[in-house]
Amino acid sequence: MKKILLLGSGELGKEFVIAAKRAGAYVVACDRYNDAPAMQVADEREVFSMLDGDALAAAVRKHQPDIIVPEIEAIRTERLFDFEKEGIQVVPSARAVNFTMNRRAIRDLASRDLGLRTAKYFYAKTFNEFKKAADEIGFPCVVKPLMSSSGHGQSYVHNDDELEQAFKEAMEGSRGDVKEVIIEEFIDFESEFTLLTVTQKNAPTIFCPPIGHVQKGGDYRESWQPYKISDEALKHAQNMADQVTKALTGYGIWGVEFFLTRQGEVIFSELSPRPHDTGMVTLGHTTNLSEFELHFRAVMGLPIAGIHLEHAGASAVILSPEEKHGPLDYNFVEALKEDRTRIRIFGKPEAHKGRRMGVVLCYGELDDDVNALRDKAKRLAKTVLGTDPYMKK
Repeated sequence: MKKILLLGSGELGKEFVIAAKRAGAYVVACDRYNDAPAMQVADEREVFSMLDGDALAAAVRKHQPDIIVPEIEAIRTERLFDFEKEGIQVVPSARAVNFTMNRRAIRDLASRDLGLRTAKYFYAKTFNEFKKAADEIGFPCVVKPLMSSSGHGQSYVHNDDELEQAFKEAMEGSRGDVKEVIIEEFIDFESEFTLLTVTQKNAPTIFCPPIGHVQKGGDYRESWQPYKISDEALKHAQNMADQVTKALTGYGIWGVEFFLTRQGEVIFSELSPRPHDTGMVTLGHTTNLSEFELHFRAVMGLPIAGIHLEHAGASAVILSPEEKHGPLDYNFVEALKEDRTRIRIFGKPEAHKGRRMGVVLCYGELDDDVNALRDKAKRLAKTVLGTDPYMKK
């Protein structure tokens, strides 16, 4: 039996642990706070900050894992190289995690090293650098911390008057000890999509059918399959995803995000070396294997005979309406009156206004109207806690 040390125990980690436990693996779930979602289904737990390299090393020495699976950005990633040298498998690889936990590294790899089409961008550590970059890029523009998650610290800037507040929010929203921001040109895209890319140890790289998604402030609000895209544009996206994952090395699932412009151009946006929040739609029977089952198989070097789109489906987030320690008062009745509907509550021990607490999944036949499924998922998500998936935090 393989022992897995999971670094970060949020909702994505929880679904990965469920997939791993169904296959008989032993999982130790780690996070900075107790009773995080993945801890609730794991064999053991450890509570510590993964930015504390000594605490991370102590957990590795204590549990002697065969595999380390990072689920969050805020990790002392340089320590992963040491663990890898000791013979522990790091997912997808220490190189990949080190690159992708920081937007500077992954953007430079994609744009400068691989020549992929990205938005024009600059970095800034001071407000003066930030203002100069904004003058160069023009308005509107997008501002993000170099290290963050769930859209924290991200904003759109429309004029000079908004620059100071945007810089402050980006700095305050940064995770870890990286205090730097990236400022990007605004891409006038028609839509965004995620291409879940599976790199395998003993087989070629394969792709899930693309997932359409909508984000607000950099945070996922809804996603759906199938996503309409031309064969030429999809092939271009697959080629870019293949290039960047090969350069980063390793085995597992990657969430590769793209913009699709109104002219049909595909532009690389971001990449995560793990299951992606927009991929939670696959929990609703859209594909024959969920992204979490695919990740587990790739991590373990197990065969993946194929990935097939079996149903049309949509997901919509359930957001907390309040600040609360302890369980919220969830209403399942209205949503579960509807056929082909699933609710997944993440089990987060604390709620904050606008925090993602669960997801509603709706699915149908492949030829069903996906926009109708999207509307259904959003409508039912509102009934669980009385909040709109597009509410402001």
